[in-house]
Amino acid sequence: MLPPIASRFVAGESPADALEHAREVNERDVSVILNRLGEHYDERGPAEDDAAAYRDLVEELANTDVDACISIKPSQLGLDVGDDTFRELVTDLVDHAADRDVFVWIDMEDHPTTDVTLDVFCDLARKHDGGVGLCVQANLKRTREDIERLADVPGKVRFVKGAYDEPASIAYKDKARVDEAYRELLEYAFEHFDGGIAVGSHDPEMIDLAKRLHDEYGTDFEIQMLMGVRTDAQFDLAAEGYDVWQYAPYGGKWLSYFWRRVRERKENLLFALRAVVGR
Repeated sequence: MLPPIASRFVAGESPADALEHAREVNERDVSVILNRLGEHYDERGPAEDDAAAYRDLVEELANTDVDACISIKPSQLGLDVGDDTFRELVTDLVDHAADRDVFVWIDMEDHPTTDVTLDVFCDLARKHDGGVGLCVQANLKRTREDIERLADVPGKVRFVKGAYDEPASIAYKDKARVDEAYRELLEYAFEHFDGGIAVGSHDPEMIDLAKRLHDEYGTDFEIQMLMGVRTDAQFDLAAEGYDVWQYAPYGGKWLSYFWRRVRERKENLLFALRAVVGR
């Protein structure tokens, strides 16, 4: 059994646990993004195993009434093995999911992975005329140019502030500057994107900004938050009629998931503790 701190943020160890969690959250009109825990595989075997597990999950989603999709990490599907391995495995998975009308998100990891992740997303989004989404990080100085490239690409783009501790030469380090960059990215997206905007933030100011931008430009958007963080706000926003998605990890690798998050940035531990005590 998961310890209490983990069970708040992880939707169980098995796909059945994750689907049951999704059903419960769906009852409050919140949709779910399921992420099987696993990342940074340096051998092909584990990457193939996770890709196969995702294909099985896609089959289950296609044959149930659960309102959920999946999200993968590039290093989980072989990027640390090689760019070609990642492209092969993620293309096979997205093709499989597209045939079954299941949406696939591609998470963004640290900066050395950005270019290949962008390239693969653009290729797959155009191939399937959508059906796939990509995450971009406001703390990276390059992201404004990246979203200008993405403005005409079908699919969805999730905007987050960024959790990786990147070098100051390529990333904003000051929280206020990251917030400013996030606001600028949202403003550009609502003005230039034709829908497909996901506001991946727990920050009430950013969510309120998205609401105002939607009123100004009429651009469709959704709100995405992590499982276990501001859960009441997720339900409240859904009750107000907003499209809300909860990102819910699951699987047996929950301990390494937390350990990696804490090692990446000490602020991640403080963030988790604040969520546990409801602040």
